[in-house]
Amino acid sequence: MSHHHVIVIGSGPAGLTAAIYTARANLAPLVIEGEPSSTSDQPGGQLMLTTEVENFPGFPEGIMGPELMMRMREQASRFGAEFLTEKVTRVDFSARPFQVWVRDQHYTADSIIVSTGAQSLMLGLEAEGRLLGHGLSTCATCDGFFFRGQEIAVVGGGDSAIEEATFLTKFATKVSLLVRRDALRASKVMQERAFNNDKIEVVWNTVVDDLVGTDKLEGAVVRNVQTGEVRTLPVTGLFVAIGHRPNTDLFKGVLDMEDNGYLITRPGSSYTNIDGVFACGDVQDHTYRQAITAAGSGCMAAIDCERWLESVAAH
Repeated sequence: MSHHHVIVIGSGPAGLTAAIYTARANLAPLVIEGEPSSTSDQPGGQLMLTTEVENFPGFPEGIMGPELMMRMREQASRFGAEFLTEKVTRVDFSARPFQVWVRDQHYTADSIIVSTGAQSLMLGLEAEGRLLGHGLSTCATCDGFFFRGQEIAVVGGGDSAIEEATFLTKFATKVSLLVRRDALRASKVMQERAFNNDKIEVVWNTVVDDLVGTDKLEGAVVRNVQTGEVRTLPVTGLFVAIGHRPNTDLFKGVLDMEDNGYLITRPGSSYTNIDGVFACGDVQDHTYRQAITAAGSGCMAAIDCERWLESVAAH
């Protein structure tokens, strides 16, 4: 068993920023970064699945997602953060020190920063692994810019799908909104926005059966669920907007969460319902979901954590 001032669970932009700040505060954090084989909580988080990141400040030429994460990791390491490339299997936050298990290895900590992120729900197609970041995307604000003058499609019928489609009309010549049912789930105001946009074509009762292309997306094979008709849409971009799922299974019954699984933090802070346990990044943010906002909340969590540890030590 080994004891630490801080254990950071997760290593996307939020976790690594929290690690940089807590390491510089001489707290020698242990970062349990996840397993490379796991899509839900792999080291580096969702940015490991993106190719080029053009909207992270400080990189005018853009930077590859994996390289950005590697640089953040090196920075945290330089200041004394320790890394464990494993997946947390169990936690006990009922008393201090808090307890964390990685299979049969046991760790204790004075404080915990949870930054396990979220994952985009995908279509479950074999080609997704090959084409993600090569025409297939889950984030319009991240990747829309790459599709100037092209025909693209968005999958989904909720608010976020319409938001993505509307945003993408700034770049694309045409956006097909592929909706599984014959109605939209989105709010009325969002529906009107879609129907009033000349560049958006809503394609009802339609699902994606397959993706065409080996190293980049060349088309989407779609099927009408009522008629059974199958055709190939000649799109060079496909955005999946069917929702996100936070990686919070580990904390069910332990930390307060919303109905959709996102961790609840006190307004304007990273405090969870348990003193000494903090949450940052996409695991508690379903509004912005950007690398830069995740990094910012990782900084908040580190500062909250450092101040909390000082106040506990003072008593």
